[in-house]
Amino acid sequence: MKKVILFITIIIYSNIFSQSWKLIWSDEFDGPTINSSFWTFEIGTGTNGWGNNELQYYTSRTENAKIENGMLVITAHQEPYSGRNYTSARMKTQGKKSFKYGKIEAKMKLPVGKGSWPAFWMLGDNITFVGWPKCGEIDIMEHVNNDPAVYGTIHYDNNGHVSRGGNKNVDVTDFHLYSIEWDANTIKWFVDGVQYYSVFIVNGINSTEEFHNPFFIILNLAIGGNWPGSPDGTMQFPIYMYVDYVRVYELTTNIEKIKNEIPNEIKLEQNFPNPFNPTTNIKFSIPNDALTKLTIYDLLGNEVEVLVNNFLTAGNYNYNFNTKDLTSGIYFYKLQVGNYVQTKKMILLK
Repeated sequence: MKKVILFITIIIYSNIFSQSWKLIWSDEFDGPTINSSFWTFEIGTGTNGWGNNELQYYTSRTENAKIENGMLVITAHQEPYSGRNYTSARMKTQGKKSFKYGKIEAKMKLPVGKGSWPAFWMLGDNITFVGWPKCGEIDIMEHVNNDPAVYGTIHYDNNGHVSRGGNKNVDVTDFHLYSIEWDANTIKWFVDGVQYYSVFIVNGINSTEEFHNPFFIILNLAIGGNWPGSPDGTMQFPIYMYVDYVRVYELTTNIEKIKNEIPNEIKLEQNFPNPFNPTTNIKFSIPNDALTKLTIYDLLGNEVEVLVNNFLTAGNYNYNFNTKDLTSGIYFYKLQVGNYVQTKKMILLK
Protein backbone atom coordinates (compact mmCIF):
# COMPACT_ATOMS: atom_id res chain seq x y z
CA MET A 1 0.00 0.00 0.00
CA LYS A 2 1.13 3.51 -0.74
CA LYS A 3 0.10 6.82 0.67
CA VAL A 4 0.66 10.20 -0.94
CA ILE A 5 0.72 13.28 1.25
CA LEU A 6 -0.84 16.14 -0.68
CA PHE A 7 -0.26 18.74 2.01
CA ILE A 8 1.52 18.45 5.29
CA THR A 9 3.75 20.60 7.42
CA ILE A 10 5.48 18.72 10.22
CA ILE A 11 7.43 20.34 12.99
CA ILE A 12 8.97 18.10 15.63
CA TYR A 13 8.87 19.57 19.12
CA SER A 14 10.66 18.07 22.10
CA ASN A 15 8.82 17.91 25.40
CA ILE A 16 6.17 20.42 24.29
CA PHE A 17 3.30 17.97 23.95
CA SER A 18 3.04 14.69 25.77
CA GLN A 19 0.45 12.28 27.02
CA SER A 20 0.84 10.52 30.32
CA TRP A 21 -1.01 8.18 32.63
CA LYS A 22 -2.29 9.72 35.86
CA LEU A 23 -2.75 7.34 38.78
CA ILE A 24 -6.37 7.55 40.03
CA TRP A 25 -6.60 4.47 42.27
CA SER A 26 -4.34 1.76 43.63
CA ASP A 27 -3.97 -0.86 46.30
CA GLU A 28 -0.33 -1.33 47.24
CA PHE A 29 -1.24 -4.00 49.83
CA ASP A 30 0.94 -2.28 52.42
CA GLY A 31 -1.54 -2.33 55.30
CA PRO A 32 -1.88 -4.99 57.97
CA THR A 33 -5.05 -6.47 56.46
CA ILE A 34 -6.95 -6.50 53.18
CA ASN A 35 -8.68 -3.14 52.67
CA SER A 36 -12.43 -3.74 53.04
CA SER A 37 -13.21 -0.36 51.47
CA PHE A 38 -11.69 -1.70 48.24
CA TRP A 39 -12.39 -5.43 48.25
CA THR A 40 -15.14 -7.87 49.07
CA PHE A 41 -14.94 -11.67 49.00
CA GLU A 42 -16.97 -14.14 46.99
CA ILE A 43 -17.90 -17.06 49.25
CA GLY A 44 -18.78 -20.64 48.35
CA THR A 45 -18.87 -22.65 45.15
CA GLY A 46 -21.02 -20.40 42.99
CA THR A 47 -23.41 -21.83 40.43
CA ASN A 48 -21.94 -24.86 38.68
CA GLY A 49 -18.48 -24.13 40.12
CA TRP A 50 -18.67 -20.43 39.19
CA GLY A 51 -19.89 -21.42 35.75
CA ASN A 52 -16.75 -23.40 34.96
CA ASN A 53 -17.05 -26.59 37.05
CA GLU A 54 -14.28 -25.35 39.34
CA LEU A 55 -13.43 -27.49 42.36
CA GLN A 56 -12.57 -24.99 45.11
CA TYR A 57 -14.64 -23.46 47.90
CA TYR A 58 -13.89 -19.74 48.16
CA THR A 59 -13.52 -18.32 51.65
CA SER A 60 -12.62 -15.01 53.32
CA ARG A 61 -10.24 -16.73 55.77
CA THR A 62 -6.69 -15.46 56.22
CA GLU A 63 -5.62 -18.98 55.36
CA ASN A 64 -6.74 -18.19 51.81
CA ALA A 65 -6.05 -14.43 51.48
CA LYS A 66 -3.88 -12.10 53.52
CA ILE A 67 -1.33 -9.30 53.37
CA GLU A 68 2.23 -10.47 53.87
CA ASN A 69 5.48 -8.53 53.31
CA GLY A 70 3.66 -5.76 51.43
CA MET A 71 1.88 -8.14 49.07
CA LEU A 72 -1.49 -9.80 48.71
CA VAL A 73 -1.09 -13.56 48.96
CA ILE A 74 -3.95 -15.75 47.74
CA THR A 75 -3.41 -19.34 48.82
CA ALA A 76 -5.13 -22.48 47.56
CA HIS A 77 -5.16 -25.49 49.89
CA GLN A 78 -6.02 -29.10 49.30
CA GLU A 79 -8.28 -29.74 52.27
CA PRO A 80 -11.84 -30.92 52.97
CA TYR A 81 -14.07 -27.88 53.43
CA SER A 82 -17.87 -27.60 53.16
CA GLY A 83 -18.09 -30.57 50.83
CA ARG A 84 -15.15 -29.58 48.63
CA ASN A 85 -11.56 -30.79 48.57
CA TYR A 86 -9.90 -27.43 47.87
CA THR A 87 -10.14 -23.89 49.25
CA SER A 88 -8.98 -20.57 47.82
CA ALA A 89 -10.05 -16.91 47.56
CA ARG A 90 -11.78 -14.67 45.06
CA MET A 91 -11.74 -10.90 45.71
CA LYS A 92 -13.61 -8.19 43.82
CA THR A 93 -14.14 -4.42 43.90
CA GLN A 94 -17.81 -4.69 42.92
CA GLY A 95 -19.90 -2.02 44.64
CA LYS A 96 -16.75 -0.28 45.90
CA LYS A 97 -14.55 0.65 42.92
CA SER A 98 -15.32 0.50 39.21
CA PHE A 99 -13.73 2.04 36.16
CA LYS A 100 -14.58 2.99 32.59
CA TYR A 101 -11.47 3.18 30.38
CA GLY A 102 -7.89 3.69 31.53
CA LYS A 103 -4.80 1.60 32.16
CA ILE A 104 -5.39 -1.20 34.65
CA GLU A 105 -2.35 -3.16 35.82
CA ALA A 106 -1.12 -5.59 38.45
CA LYS A 107 2.34 -6.88 39.28
CA MET A 108 2.04 -10.58 40.05
CA LYS A 109 3.84 -13.85 40.54
CA LEU A 110 1.78 -16.96 39.79
CA PRO A 111 1.71 -20.66 40.62
CA VAL A 112 2.02 -23.42 38.04
CA GLY A 113 0.81 -27.01 38.04
CA LYS A 114 -1.99 -29.15 36.72
CA GLY A 115 -5.31 -27.69 37.84
CA SER A 116 -4.16 -24.16 38.78
CA TRP A 117 -6.02 -21.19 37.28
CA PRO A 118 -5.03 -17.73 38.59
CA ALA A 119 -6.72 -14.72 37.02
CA PHE A 120 -6.78 -10.90 37.03
CA TRP A 121 -9.93 -9.76 35.28
CA MET A 122 -12.98 -7.46 35.14
CA LEU A 123 -16.76 -7.72 34.82
CA GLY A 124 -19.33 -5.09 33.87
CA ASP A 125 -21.07 -3.36 36.77
CA ASN A 126 -24.45 -4.20 35.25
CA ILE A 127 -23.99 -7.97 35.58
CA THR A 128 -26.66 -8.03 38.31
CA PHE A 129 -29.24 -6.71 35.84
CA VAL A 130 -28.24 -8.14 32.46
CA GLY A 131 -26.23 -11.24 33.41
CA TRP A 132 -23.20 -12.72 31.69
CA PRO A 133 -22.04 -12.37 28.91
CA LYS A 134 -24.18 -9.28 28.24
CA CYS A 135 -22.30 -7.42 30.98
CA GLY A 136 -18.98 -8.03 29.24
CA GLU A 137 -15.79 -9.55 30.64
CA ILE A 138 -12.20 -8.36 30.24
CA ASP A 139 -9.60 -10.95 31.20
CA ILE A 140 -6.42 -8.94 31.75
CA MET A 141 -4.43 -12.07 32.61
CA GLU A 142 -5.25 -15.76 32.94
CA HIS A 143 -2.88 -18.69 33.28
CA VAL A 144 -3.59 -22.41 33.47
CA ASN A 145 -1.56 -25.47 34.43
CA ASN A 146 2.02 -25.38 33.11
CA ASP A 147 1.12 -23.43 29.99
CA PRO A 148 4.04 -21.28 28.77
CA ALA A 149 1.65 -18.45 27.91
CA VAL A 150 -0.66 -16.03 29.66
CA TYR A 151 -3.95 -15.08 28.01
CA GLY A 152 -5.84 -11.82 27.48
CA THR A 153 -9.45 -12.13 26.35
CA ILE A 154 -12.79 -10.37 26.08
CA HIS A 155 -16.12 -12.14 26.43
CA TYR A 156 -19.38 -10.53 25.30
CA ASP A 157 -22.79 -11.16 23.77
CA ASN A 158 -23.43 -11.26 20.04
CA ASN A 159 -26.57 -13.38 19.80
CA GLY A 160 -24.78 -15.69 22.22
CA HIS A 161 -21.41 -15.86 23.93
CA VAL A 162 -18.46 -14.64 21.86
CA SER A 163 -14.80 -14.39 22.89
CA ARG A 164 -11.69 -12.91 21.31
CA GLY A 165 -8.18 -12.93 22.68
CA GLY A 166 -4.45 -13.39 22.38
CA ASN A 167 -1.58 -14.78 24.41
CA LYS A 168 2.09 -14.27 25.19
CA ASN A 169 4.76 -16.62 26.52
CA VAL A 170 6.15 -15.57 29.90
CA ASP A 171 7.67 -17.24 32.96
CA VAL A 172 4.81 -16.67 35.40
CA THR A 173 6.85 -17.90 38.35
CA ASP A 174 8.69 -14.54 38.28
CA PHE A 175 7.01 -11.20 38.93
CA HIS A 176 5.62 -9.53 35.79
CA LEU A 177 3.41 -6.52 35.10
CA TYR A 178 0.13 -7.47 33.42
CA SER A 179 -1.99 -4.62 32.06
CA ILE A 180 -4.55 -3.34 29.60
CA GLU A 181 -4.95 0.08 28.03
CA TRP A 182 -8.65 0.63 27.37
CA ASP A 183 -10.34 3.58 25.69
CA ALA A 184 -13.40 4.26 23.56
CA ASN A 185 -11.69 2.73 20.53
CA THR A 186 -9.51 -0.18 21.58
CA ILE A 187 -8.48 -2.53 24.36
CA LYS A 188 -4.79 -3.43 24.30
CA TRP A 189 -3.01 -6.10 26.34
CA PHE A 190 0.56 -5.83 27.66
CA VAL A 191 3.12 -7.84 29.61
CA ASP A 192 5.87 -5.70 31.13
CA GLY A 193 4.85 -2.83 28.87
CA VAL A 194 5.06 -4.85 25.65
CA GLN A 195 1.78 -5.05 23.72
CA TYR A 196 0.76 -8.48 22.43
CA TYR A 197 -2.90 -8.13 21.47
CA SER A 198 -5.65 -5.59 20.82
CA VAL A 199 -9.34 -5.48 19.90
CA PHE A 200 -11.31 -2.69 18.25
CA ILE A 201 -14.47 -1.61 20.13
CA VAL A 202 -15.22 1.80 18.59
CA ASN A 203 -18.94 2.62 18.47
CA GLY A 204 -19.72 -0.88 19.77
CA ILE A 205 -18.50 -2.49 16.55
CA ASN A 206 -19.35 -6.20 16.27
CA SER A 207 -21.67 -5.96 19.32
CA THR A 208 -18.91 -4.74 21.67
CA GLU A 209 -21.08 -2.05 23.26
CA GLU A 210 -20.58 -3.81 26.62
CA PHE A 211 -17.10 -2.34 26.81
CA HIS A 212 -18.30 1.24 27.06
CA ASN A 213 -19.61 0.79 30.60
CA PRO A 214 -17.94 0.73 34.04
CA PHE A 215 -16.24 -2.51 35.12
CA PHE A 216 -15.04 -3.82 38.48
CA ILE A 217 -11.83 -5.77 39.18
CA ILE A 218 -11.46 -9.40 40.28
CA LEU A 219 -8.46 -11.36 41.59
CA ASN A 220 -8.81 -15.08 42.15
CA LEU A 221 -7.03 -18.43 42.18
CA ALA A 222 -9.28 -21.21 40.94
CA ILE A 223 -8.60 -24.93 41.12
CA GLY A 224 -9.74 -27.19 38.30
CA GLY A 225 -12.57 -26.40 35.93
CA ASN A 226 -13.35 -26.75 32.26
CA TRP A 227 -10.17 -25.11 31.02
CA PRO A 228 -7.31 -26.45 33.21
CA GLY A 229 -8.95 -29.73 34.19
CA SER A 230 -8.56 -31.32 37.61
CA PRO A 231 -5.31 -31.65 39.58
CA ASP A 232 -3.61 -34.98 38.88
CA GLY A 233 -1.50 -35.30 42.01
CA THR A 234 1.65 -33.76 40.52
CA MET A 235 1.09 -30.30 42.04
CA GLN A 236 2.15 -29.81 45.63
CA PHE A 237 -0.34 -27.82 47.72
CA PRO A 238 -0.59 -25.18 49.03
CA ILE A 239 -0.01 -22.97 45.98
CA TYR A 240 0.33 -19.19 46.06
CA MET A 241 -0.65 -16.21 43.91
CA TYR A 242 1.33 -13.08 44.87
CA VAL A 243 0.07 -9.59 43.98
CA ASP A 244 2.49 -6.73 44.65
CA TYR A 245 -0.02 -4.04 43.67
CA VAL A 246 -3.05 -3.16 41.54
CA ARG A 247 -3.13 0.29 39.91
CA VAL A 248 -5.56 2.20 37.69
CA TYR A 249 -4.63 5.24 35.60
CA GLU A 250 -6.41 7.72 33.36
CA LEU A 251 -4.86 9.32 30.29
CA THR A 252 -3.91 12.99 30.62
CA THR A 253 -2.12 15.59 28.51
CA ASN A 254 -0.01 18.58 29.46
CA ILE A 255 -1.76 20.85 26.97
CA GLU A 256 -5.02 21.85 28.61
CA LYS A 257 -6.34 23.34 25.38
CA ILE A 258 -6.17 19.98 23.64
CA LYS A 259 -7.45 18.11 26.70
CA ASN A 260 -10.55 20.30 26.89
CA GLU A 261 -11.05 20.63 23.13
CA ILE A 262 -14.70 20.64 22.10
CA PRO A 263 -15.28 18.31 19.15
CA ASN A 264 -16.23 20.90 16.53
CA GLU A 265 -12.87 22.65 16.93
CA ILE A 266 -11.19 19.58 15.47
CA LYS A 267 -12.76 18.52 12.19
CA LEU A 268 -12.53 15.10 10.55
CA GLU A 269 -14.37 15.08 7.24
CA GLN A 270 -16.01 12.12 5.55
CA ASN A 271 -13.62 10.59 3.05
CA PHE A 272 -14.36 11.25 -0.63
CA PRO A 273 -15.23 9.42 -2.74
CA ASN A 274 -17.09 6.92 -0.55
CA PRO A 275 -17.62 4.14 -1.63
CA PHE A 276 -14.29 4.22 -3.43
CA ASN A 277 -11.83 2.21 -5.55
CA PRO A 278 -8.87 2.23 -5.25
CA THR A 279 -8.11 5.59 -3.64
CA THR A 280 -9.92 8.07 -1.42
CA ASN A 281 -9.10 11.39 0.24
CA ILE A 282 -9.22 11.94 4.01
CA LYS A 283 -9.27 15.53 5.25
CA PHE A 284 -9.01 16.92 8.76
CA SER A 285 -8.10 20.16 10.49
CA ILE A 286 -6.64 20.94 13.91
CA PRO A 287 -6.76 24.33 15.64
CA ASN A 288 -3.57 23.90 17.70
CA ASP A 289 -0.15 22.32 17.36
CA ALA A 290 -0.64 18.78 18.59
CA LEU A 291 0.50 15.19 18.50
CA THR A 292 -1.75 13.71 15.82
CA LYS A 293 -2.40 10.16 14.66
CA LEU A 294 -4.50 8.98 11.70
CA THR A 295 -4.98 5.22 11.48
CA ILE A 296 -6.90 2.84 9.18
CA TYR A 297 -8.59 -0.28 10.64
CA ASP A 298 -10.50 -3.17 9.10
CA LEU A 299 -13.88 -4.39 10.33
CA LEU A 300 -12.27 -6.72 12.90
CA GLY A 301 -10.26 -3.88 14.39
CA ASN A 302 -6.95 -4.90 12.86
CA GLU A 303 -4.65 -1.98 12.10
CA VAL A 304 -4.25 -1.68 8.32
CA GLU A 305 -2.04 1.39 8.05
CA VAL A 306 -0.91 4.43 10.02
CA LEU A 307 -1.16 7.47 7.73
CA VAL A 308 0.30 9.93 10.21
CA ASN A 309 1.79 9.76 13.68
CA ASN A 310 3.62 13.03 14.25
CA PHE A 311 3.48 16.39 15.96
CA LEU A 312 1.56 18.62 13.52
CA THR A 313 1.15 22.35 13.42
CA ALA A 314 -2.35 23.84 13.37
CA GLY A 315 -3.87 23.68 9.91
CA ASN A 316 -5.68 21.65 7.27
CA TYR A 317 -4.45 18.25 6.10
CA ASN A 318 -5.39 16.08 3.14
CA TYR A 319 -4.28 12.45 2.71
CA ASN A 320 -4.74 10.18 -0.28
CA PHE A 321 -5.24 6.60 0.90
CA ASN A 322 -4.35 3.95 -1.71
CA THR A 323 -6.11 0.62 -1.08
CA LYS A 324 -4.83 -1.44 -3.99
CA ASP A 325 -3.76 -4.31 -1.69
CA LEU A 326 -7.06 -4.53 0.22
CA THR A 327 -10.20 -6.51 -0.48
CA SER A 328 -13.69 -5.04 -0.70
CA GLY A 329 -15.34 -4.26 2.58
CA ILE A 330 -15.96 -1.79 5.37
CA TYR A 331 -13.01 0.04 6.92
CA PHE A 332 -12.61 2.69 9.60
CA TYR A 333 -10.29 5.64 9.93
CA LYS A 334 -9.54 7.12 13.34
CA LEU A 335 -8.19 10.59 14.08
CA GLN A 336 -6.59 11.11 17.49
CA VAL A 337 -5.51 14.62 18.50
CA GLY A 338 -4.41 14.72 22.10
CA ASN A 339 -7.31 13.14 24.02
CA TYR A 340 -9.81 13.88 21.26
CA VAL A 341 -10.73 10.87 19.12
CA GLN A 342 -13.11 10.58 16.18
CA THR A 343 -13.76 7.63 13.90
CA LYS A 344 -15.58 7.39 10.57
CA LYS A 345 -16.53 4.53 8.28
CA MET A 346 -15.58 4.07 4.63
CA ILE A 347 -16.48 1.43 2.06
CA LEU A 348 -14.13 -0.10 -0.51
CA LEU A 349 -15.80 -1.64 -3.56
CA LYS A 350 -13.69 -3.58 -6.06
